[in-house]
Amino acid sequence: MLAYLTRRIFLAVLTLLVITCLIYALIRSIPGTPLTSDIAELPPDKQFTPEQLKELERIYGLDKPWYEAYVYWLGNALQGDLGRSFKDNQRVTKRIGERLGATLALSTTSLILSYILSIPLGLYASSRSGKFDERVISTLLYMLYAVPTFVAGLLLLSLFQKQLAGTMFHMQPGMVSADYEDLSWWGQTLDILKHMILPVITFTYGSLAYYSRFIKSNMEEVVRQDYIRTARAKGVSRFNVIVHHAFRNTLIPFVTMIGLTLPALVGGSIVIERVFNWPGIGTLFLEAISGRDYTVIMGLTLMFSSLTLLGQLLADILYAFVDPRISYH
Repeated sequence: MLAYLTRRIFLAVLTLLVITCLIYALIRSIPGTPLTSDIAELPPDKQFTPEQLKELERIYGLDKPWYEAYVYWLGNALQGDLGRSFKDNQRVTKRIGERLGATLALSTTSLILSYILSIPLGLYASSRSGKFDERVISTLLYMLYAVPTFVAGLLLLSLFQKQLAGTMFHMQPGMVSADYEDLSWWGQTLDILKHMILPVITFTYGSLAYYSRFIKSNMEEVVRQDYIRTARAKGVSRFNVIVHHAFRNTLIPFVTMIGLTLPALVGGSIVIERVFNWPGIGTLFLEAISGRDYTVIMGLTLMFSSLTLLGQLLADILYAFVDPRISYH
């Protein structure tokens, strides 16, 4: 296992280098710079002269070729310094940290709900395969999975913001209400939870549909195996056959999925956060791209890539715990 982990970590480091290098080259090739993006918003009487603009480019290192600037960024990143944002001169780590909690509130809640609901739904659908209720559930799940998240989000906003205005079910986009600061601690908590309802629903329904169908399809393969027929012939109850025998042997692909959801916990969803005006990592990423904020883009890219590789490694390690027959050399 130690040799396997060493190889995987070495490959992960090489992969991170390739990804960050390519992303840095791409963002530097986009027309415009963080400075030109900011200057375009200034009034005509406060525009910079070409000489002042060149001096600013020198100060921020924008006059260097992209490969030299990448090596400089990489050297600082290896020391734990991701630089400062071009927009407000705050440290990138601080800007990410300020948005991380909002994204985790949505993604963690959504992930827990998805697993809590999808496992019993998938097991029930597989145990009732071919029956009328199973067909109804499968059809509804398929329909849910087919609805794009931005469409569902906009429909929910239209319903709860406009159609139900003036009622107790009226909800506004954003993370908090206008009078948030005047509320008590308990009132502030309830206010955040209320604003989480619509984005969590939008975040969850697609995953719930996918995970349930995933479990059902894997269970249908397992229940046709000889050892399942043997267990039934021995008089093992249907519940024990489904839960203790069949479901246990579908955990390997399920564990893979759990490992790959790790980046989504932090990455969130740009579309959902944008629709509901949620101040999370996804919104920060979109703001950084539109404002050519190179340091923030690179910091988020490094974080997303590291979490993706870590999730894959975690899934591989969990294989050995789920299935003792698997070993790494």
